[in-house]
Amino acid sequence: MEKVLLVIGDAAEVTDTTYPYYRVQEEGYECLLAAPEKRLYHLVQHDTHPDWDITIESKGYNWHSDIAFRDIVPEEYLGLILSGGRAPEYIRYDEDLMDLTRHFAETGKPIGVVCHGIEILARAGVIRGRTVTTVAKCRFDAEVCGATYIDAPVVVDGNIVSARTFHDNAPWMREFIKLLNAARDAGVQQ
Repeated sequence: MEKVLLVIGDAAEVTDTTYPYYRVQEEGYECLLAAPEKRLYHLVQHDTHPDWDITIESKGYNWHSDIAFRDIVPEEYLGLILSGGRAPEYIRYDEDLMDLTRHFAETGKPIGVVCHGIEILARAGVIRGRTVTTVAKCRFDAEVCGATYIDAPVVVDGNIVSARTFHDNAPWMREFIKLLNAARDAGVQQ
């Protein structure tokens, strides 16, 4: 069974995480949760409120990661999913995650990214010259790192499939699954 990595950390957004986790399994892929350490992580739920200018954050599920970034052999995985929430704000400084992200970008393997997950791609330096979407408040992160930002539910640029928020999960995963299936059928396991 082909394997896909789903990157999380404390404060990863629960819907950004759970939807792709189950969706790739529905397609017959094994999905492993990758994080800074192999331990219990605390997901959060984001919501809007008419009286607030920012999202409200509340506790979501607790999930155990399957593997630490440093223990990943990237050649064993077909795809990479970068969840949103606040986790990308701090896990983007993990050099093992940066090496892993660059491997997927350089080998052309499918990368799915939603919301704040763009911060990981930006820090890894792999979106320069690319067109992406993300939550509007991360537009700066994308553009300052050389990407062109578009406000659209999903954007596919080569091997990167980006989405704004969990509200765009269906079109995001539909396009990501297309890339995964094409990579599997082409035998891309570099």
